[in-house]
Amino acid sequence: MKNLIRPAQLIPVLLLLALAVLPPIAIGLDDNFWVAFFARVLVYAIAASALNIALGFGGLVSLGHALFIGIGMYSVSLPAYYGVSSGWIHLGICVLVCAVVGGLTGLISLRTSGIAFIMITLAFAQMGYFVIVSLKQYGGDDGMSIATASEFLGLQLNTPLSVYYCAWGLLVALTYWVMRLRSSPFGMALRAGRQNARRVMSVGLALQRYQLAAYTISAIFCGMAGMLLANLNAYASPSSMAWTVSGELIVMIVLGGLGSVFGPFLGAMAFLGVEELLKAATEHWMAVFGLAILGVAMLGKTGLTGWLEKLAKKERSA
Repeated sequence: MKNLIRPAQLIPVLLLLALAVLPPIAIGLDDNFWVAFFARVLVYAIAASALNIALGFGGLVSLGHALFIGIGMYSVSLPAYYGVSSGWIHLGICVLVCAVVGGLTGLISLRTSGIAFIMITLAFAQMGYFVIVSLKQYGGDDGMSIATASEFLGLQLNTPLSVYYCAWGLLVALTYWVMRLRSSPFGMALRAGRQNARRVMSVGLALQRYQLAAYTISAIFCGMAGMLLANLNAYASPSSMAWTVSGELIVMIVLGGLGSVFGPFLGAMAFLGVEELLKAATEHWMAVFGLAILGVAMLGKTGLTGWLEKLAKKERSA
């Protein structure tokens, strides 16, 4: 609990608490845009936190995690197409398919490393994309609308508000679990393997099994984020499987702080927040946004989390 007093932990916790009370304030001001916008931020923060388990802890640079977001979206849209609105069935399909696909693709991808690993994960995501595009009866490359939202014990995720609080609760639970995971023997073995894989294997640890477990777990949580995104948009599209989506998640993690607990959340807030502000300010926002990302990346692997830590150290030494 002492760690939560540090700025790098205290500020994200305060932001999460502020987001918990944002919807009533926004609704009171008759401005529902911010509810939908921050619901999207929370969903992408979940996906980034999931990928951080594989990338930040395990050092697995994956350009294929958009595949699992797409699987999560179609775990809602395809059953809904046949009139199945039970969120538990949607969740069960999502978890099962993501676990199987994540386990199989991870097992194959982990036979390689470096650039080869990146390219294989990218190839799997593209395969998923073209499979969905080929299913013309389900909209093909146009995607498909979702007429019936997921329903859990009478709660329908058919409004931005309901998705918002569901995403907020999942993000808080996932962040707390990742905090515990990071300091667990499993997490420490993963992080040690990222630093020096040969040394970890030399002490008898089956590092590849740890990495495969991390890859599969991250795939499942990315799928859950996809489920929430499908309900938020009331739409599923194969474009959610594009490699650029995986690239955006990686940028969010690097911006927030690679391998940190709250980094993905901070990175998602910064990435989507600055993007929205620049869109409103200039039509050439992409060029400015690229320079802004480059500037933050110059902070190093510690990102915004490291910047907050350095700021606190300066204040203490002053």
